[in-house]
Amino acid sequence: MKGFLTSSAADRRLLGVAPLSGPTPWVVAIMSFSIFIIAAAGLALANSARLFERSVEARYSIEVPAGSARLPQLLDAMRASADVTNLKPVPESAMRDTLRRWLGPLASSSDLPVPALINFDLKPGANPAAVATRVQAIEPAATVEAHRDSVAPVLQSLRALQWIALTLVVLLAGAASAAIVLAARSALDTHRTTIEVLHGIGATDQQITGLIQRKIAIDSLAGSLGGAIAAALVLALLATGSAFLGQLSGGATLGWADLALLAVLPFALTALATVIARSAVLARLRQAL
Repeated sequence: MKGFLTSSAADRRLLGVAPLSGPTPWVVAIMSFSIFIIAAAGLALANSARLFERSVEARYSIEVPAGSARLPQLLDAMRASADVTNLKPVPESAMRDTLRRWLGPLASSSDLPVPALINFDLKPGANPAAVATRVQAIEPAATVEAHRDSVAPVLQSLRALQWIALTLVVLLAGAASAAIVLAARSALDTHRTTIEVLHGIGATDQQITGLIQRKIAIDSLAGSLGGAIAAALVLALLATGSAFLGQLSGGATLGWADLALLAVLPFALTALATVIARSAVLARLRQAL
């Protein structure tokens, strides 16, 4: 037995089964395809959550009741503040356009009071409480809200989806392992007579295990790479013209570290299948003695 994935012609004739035959490569390919897709989605969601969280980390809003005469004074004070950047008052027309989605034509009625909204960023190290105190000193009815508090449920949902993706990857890896165990036991049952003869002429459990392990390793590697390549093509088609999940995340993509991790997945699945197959075969052979 020359190597992990190579064998002599004599070794290959012992069990009489050619590599890449049987259902094992197809089962592993399906599992690899599913794991690759789910892992890519999970990584993209993680990047989206990080990008989204960074975009709102220093973002705040001031809501001023309609009809406030102190709004110009408040805007001047915020522009003069050294802690405030990217000050952007939201036009009343934009507010009414947003309300029109729910209220219809009533959103344009002059009888409907629309509060003024001012978005701004705080510089690193700035004290939000001090800014809020300054705002309410000018307009007591104004409220200051952090965007991260408003989007906290969205971030929680994204994190929950990440954990779901990780759980599915683990479950699929477990299902692949179970299929490999069944394939290894089936190979032992199919070649029981040959294995008994090999035992009789002095072959060890490790030598017999190596024959089956090598075939499963080759089948698993072929299936894993085939499934991963198919999944990569699907993701490339989905990403045509825009970054994967870019519309959801505002530009989040799979980075080089993510792509490296995805590239390792088929080889990790092959290693897992090989270790599982070896353990299953050795355990069955020891039970038979």
